[in-house]
Amino acid sequence: MSEPRWLTPDEAEVWAKYRLLRRELQRAQDQQLEQDSGLSAADYALLAPLSESSDGVLRARDLGNEVGWERSRLSHQISRMEKRGLVVREACVDDARGSMVRLTEQGRSVIEAAAPGHAETVKRLFFDPLAPAEAESLGQTFDKILGAIRSSARDASGQ
Repeated sequence: MSEPRWLTPDEAEVWAKYRLLRRELQRAQDQQLEQDSGLSAADYALLAPLSESSDGVLRARDLGNEVGWERSRLSHQISRMEKRGLVVREACVDDARGSMVRLTEQGRSVIEAAAPGHAETVKRLFFDPLAPAEAESLGQTFDKILGAIRSSARDASGQ
């Protein structure tokens, strides 16, 4: 058995800053959405891809994959959103076991009203502090990390 690869002090500091950044940025976004539109982050997470899809409809399985949620969490969130008139479930014509999620007119109005404030928060807190070259470099860094994660996942699944 090989020795564990511990983080260096510099790596531990960067990792701690990343974790703090992720938590604080999510908190700020959640707060902005709730204050400005009454939406939760979970609401927005589902409404955004639905609003960007053709006809405002996605297969539930694809929507879950888009946001990285388990089927149970997705189902509960869709039920909450159905009660508020934001989405409706429909039968999937291609697969009797599957279902489709459709954005309602009310849901479209809500996401269209919420999107500008959300985009402003992202720009103000995430992009405005960075020079364009820094944002580009950060994007490249994210690509490298995502590539490593995907490669590791493929290795673990034997693909």
